[in-house]
Amino acid sequence: MATRTFLVTTRLLLRNQHFLTMATRASSSLMFDKTYVNGQWVSAKSGKTFDVYNPATGEVLGKVPDCDEQDTEDAIRAAYSALQTWKSAAWKERYTVLRKLYELMMEEQEELAKIITLENGKPLAEARGEIAYGASFVEWFAEESKRIFGDYIPAGVSGRRLIAIKQPVGVCGLITPWNFPNAMVTRKALPALAAGCTVVLKPSEDTPYSALAMSKIAERAGIPPGVFNVVTSSRNNTPVIGKTLCENPQVAKISFTGSTPVGKLLLQQSASTVKRVSMELGGNAPFIVFDSADVDKAVQGLMTCKFRVSGQTCVCANRIFVQEGVHDKLVAALTKAVLSLKVGNGFTADTTQGPLINQRAIDKVAELVEDAKSKGAKLVTGGQKINNPGNFFQPTILTEVNPRMECYLQEIFGPVASIVKFKTEAEVIAMANSAPVGLAGYFYSQDLSQIWRVAERLEVGMVGVNEGMISAVEAPFGGVKESGLGREGSKYGIDEFLEIKYICFGGLDA
Repeated sequence: MATRTFLVTTRLLLRNQHFLTMATRASSSLMFDKTYVNGQWVSAKSGKTFDVYNPATGEVLGKVPDCDEQDTEDAIRAAYSALQTWKSAAWKERYTVLRKLYELMMEEQEELAKIITLENGKPLAEARGEIAYGASFVEWFAEESKRIFGDYIPAGVSGRRLIAIKQPVGVCGLITPWNFPNAMVTRKALPALAAGCTVVLKPSEDTPYSALAMSKIAERAGIPPGVFNVVTSSRNNTPVIGKTLCENPQVAKISFTGSTPVGKLLLQQSASTVKRVSMELGGNAPFIVFDSADVDKAVQGLMTCKFRVSGQTCVCANRIFVQEGVHDKLVAALTKAVLSLKVGNGFTADTTQGPLINQRAIDKVAELVEDAKSKGAKLVTGGQKINNPGNFFQPTILTEVNPRMECYLQEIFGPVASIVKFKTEAEVIAMANSAPVGLAGYFYSQDLSQIWRVAERLEVGMVGVNEGMISAVEAPFGGVKESGLGREGSKYGIDEFLEIKYICFGGLDA
């Protein structure tokens, strides 16, 4: 049913290329073919570019600069020079331009959303929501710039006065992913800017246009040259840019969102200069439904948690544990909900599921499904790539999943719900905590005692209790174990970009 709906939608869109062309043109005023360094729109010094694709159609959206080590070093120098004045600016100066940035983002919400749908593929309604979410970090951290407080410390020796002040760490290298090409930029860059740091941003090669659009809006808001810099690059040049940011002594901080293996490599490279680091890495989120749960609400939460962005979020439900007493009821309800999903181009009004980001993502998901089937999993629905020009995969449900299967052991990052039946609370806690990562976890229960026990025992940085959507600007986002270091968002987020300096005043007893 879902496949048939998508194929009809695809035929209509292929007959009406004018619609997609107009959608692209509508976003042209904020789509740039240059990168942004020191307040200037520039090409890569090598003159090289790379293609950016629309994952829903396979069409080339355009070309952007393929920057390398030299371009990155230029951006670092610009950021280091701008740091000398930006870090000394009064909080009100920074607040004023950041507040203006927020207002401009909201004015351009529709255009920014269209850029996300073009380069990422998510439905336009989801893209609009991402811009609102991304703008919320701008608003939040503009306000936090007012509250960078220090402390007066009572001295244990007469004649001394002790204080602790907070100062910006310095130039920050930010590396952001493609699944939230706007919100991951603002969640990292805004606390840095509010703290008085300058940034060099490396966006994903799959979604550079959103970061370049934010450069223009930052320029319009009055952020000084060199404070916000963007270097774009192809997949081939990405490792050298990451290495340059990590090893350059003028960069004081690295913040990265992406896979755990890449995060480990960046940590190794940052060790050479003992940098501050924030790492938001991979997850393998448990989603537990106990017998006492409201099954209908659990399915609603699971649909939001699992199938948002076509399953391509780091906090997606990955291992879905369902207690045996409600297992069959939940699978039946979930199957009905999944069959109602509409797969298609994000510019089609009723689309709920866009494409995966690229062919590599399709191949990975297909391999995980086939591996699970070969080891005994039951395919309830879906399980295939949809044959058309875009990167579409059928929303899929697997049951009888076990810990030998790769979909259990690794992050799926696709629209596949893998369901594991369990018997006892102790059993499911052990299974949930068996992963080496611990970003998010979810569970549904009506038993108050159980709620407290499970919430405290899950080895994750964030827990959703009877809730499938936990991200919020006011809440700290981050994980434990191999899911990373540090926290983003909330009142704690700005501390990642501040150093504490202790000052001792002596000789005051005269």
